[in-house]
Parts: sequence; C-alpha cells; structure tokens
Amino acid sequence: MSAAPATRRRARWRAGVLALAAMLAAAWGIRAAAGAPAPAPAPARAGAWQWDLPPNLPEPRVPRANPMSRPKVALGRHLFYDPRLSGNGTQSCGSCHLQSLAFTDGRARAVGSTGELHPRSAQSLANVVYNATLTWANPSLVTLERQMEVPLFGDNPVEMGVTDRTKPVVLARLRKDARYRRMFRAAFPTERDPVSWASIVKAIASFQRTIISGQSRYDRYLAGRATLTASEQRGADLFFGERAECHHCHGGFNFADQTVFRGSRREPALFHNTGLFNIAGTGAFPEPNRGVFELTGRPRDMGAFRAPTLRNIAVTAPYMHDGSIATLQEVVDFYAAGGRVIADGPEAGDGRQSPFRSDLIAAIDLSAQDRADLVAFLGALTDRRLLTDPALSDPFSRR
Repeated sequence: MSAAPATRRRARWRAGVLALAAMLAAAWGIRAAAGAPAPAPAPARAGAWQWDLPPNLPEPRVPRANPMSRPKVALGRHLFYDPRLSGNGTQSCGSCHLQSLAFTDGRARAVGSTGELHPRSAQSLANVVYNATLTWANPSLVTLERQMEVPLFGDNPVEMGVTDRTKPVVLARLRKDARYRRMFRAAFPTERDPVSWASIVKAIASFQRTIISGQSRYDRYLAGRATLTASEQRGADLFFGERAECHHCHGGFNFADQTVFRGSRREPALFHNTGLFNIAGTGAFPEPNRGVFELTGRPRDMGAFRAPTLRNIAVTAPYMHDGSIATLQEVVDFYAAGGRVIADGPEAGDGRQSPFRSDLIAAIDLSAQDRADLVAFLGALTDRRLLTDPALSDPFSRR
C-alpha cells in the first residue's frame, strides 16, 4: 500500500495545528508557531512581569487579586522549595514535585510530611497555569491560591501538616530569616505585615504559574525546527486520528481537555471514568478513591477523574490517579482494551463492563507496532528544558 495517504494526512494534520497556533497568536498577541522571531518587548518597570512563552502557547489567565511580579515569583520559588514551610520542618512543596520528573515525585502515591500515604499520586505541575481545575477530582478547586490551602492545611491526608498550632511557628521561622524579610517586603510592598499566610499562598501560586512547558521536540517539529522519527509520526497519526482517538481527552496545545487561558471561554470541567475499576460488577471504585463521586454522591460521577496533560508524560510514571499502571506501554494496552480486568481479590471486576465508564472509552484494534508508535510519539512530548531550567530549580541547592 502506498504511504501517500498517510503522508497527506500528516501534512493536513500539521497544517491544521499550525493554523490553530496562528489563530491563537493573532488573538492573544503571541508569536506564530512557524518560528517567526518575537517583536522586541517594551521596556518594563522594575519588578514588572513579562511572559516569555513558547510560540505555541497563549498568555495564561492570572487572577486580578494576585498579579504577577518578579519579586513575588522569586519569593514563591524559595518558599516552594523550603522545608521550613511544613509543620514539622521536614518537607517542602518540591519534595513531591521534582523538577527532573516534570514536577511529579515518581511514586505511585505521594507521602506527606508525617509519613502518611496519600491515596492519590502527585500530579505534574507543568503548565498547571492552564488547568481549569487543580486536583484529580474536585471541580470546585479552580485557582492555584485555593488549591494551595489543601496541601498546606489539609489533615485528611496530612501533606505539609500546617495546623492552627503550627501556623505561627512556621511564620516565626520565616521572619527570623533576614533574606525572607527582604523578599516578602519586595513582593508585597503595600502590606503592613507582608509575612503572612495570604502572602505565602500568593507567592507560591505565582511561581507555579511560571512552570511552563512548551519546548518539546514535538513543539519544535510544529515550528519546523525538528523532525519526528517514522515511528513518532505514525504515533501522531494514531493519536490525532479517529482510530485511537486519544485527542478527544488529550487535545489542544496542552494535551488535556480542561484548559483555560487569557480570553478563553469558561467551559464545563470534564471528568472521566476510564474503566479502571468495576468492583464486583457494580461500577464501584475503591474508597477513598472514587473520583468526583466522593463530593457529589451521584452514581454517574463514580470513578470520574480529570484527564491530565500528556506533556512530559514519559517522565511522570507511574500512571493514573492511584499510580496503579507502571509504564506507558501498559497505559496504551489498558486503553486499547477499553478498560482493565482485575481477576481476583477485593477489587476484582471487569472495568470494560462498568456501567459508569465514559462513552469515549472503547476497545481499539491496535497492533503491537501501533502501540509502540503511540509510546514513541508520547516520548516526543518531553520538554528537556523544563526539567533543567535554572529559573525553576531549587535555589537552596546552590548554597
């Protein structure tokens, strides 16, 4: 069979992606994806923030109550990596979000500052600024500022372990540090007492908004500055085509279906049951990992979780909300099967037959080569610059 039809499909697909990027560029004032040089930026005020975005990413949405500034981002970076921010002084935000792993931790399930095992895995913070919701299964957490309160102050499970008793203790630790006193004052110059929990939350959220990923080899390919291997190109055809249909849940510039940016419309947040569990044929997921159902109690929300970005997915194993799938190859096999079968034990059941499984999930006829090609394409989404960018690194490791 001639390769010409596949070649034409790839050309149409690439042209369509480039056209979308150009539309975004025109609408939100970012550089076109064709690699055109950026216009010279206007002179900035001291401390003023200017986004330095990859050419295919739109300007992020930032809440008016917490505008970006360079001093605030610098403060947030230090706080993000400082174990003094936890109740017992042993763990930082960066303990569960390692830069080398695209700000995940490599564990199936995260471990808090007191050693308590979290029921879910630590999600990547890459491009978290573009996420419409901020956790695996809570539609109400839509800002980084609100989400930050969960790891800081939550007690079920304990993460950072800051309690009413330790709140003043943590603030006292920071106030003793002369450098922090200067940084808080620079970041919040109008505050009477800038060293506060409100300021801490705002600063960390500002730093997290700078964890931008958009320079993978795939991105460079779209800009005409790199090539894909034959296997990666076949994988891209499958990913964006109507046979594998991966793009329905992992589409757009962020490879996700919950995406917001400056000027975007507010859309209903989507959560999906992918057939991971179907305990005893009832559709149930194991407690306390039952997805949006934990909040709503509605049967249709059983096992519904957000579809995370696939950017840098090759370095964020293990996978799924509970880390129960070890490799990308196994993830592809799982989706090709249309769900997971657990043969015995307390969680036994055929996820393919779950009454709550999403209509977007169905068995896919994929050969061994097809599966290898999909894994190859997903590997091309790794942004090596993100994993080593000094601006996102631990500032304390240099001392």
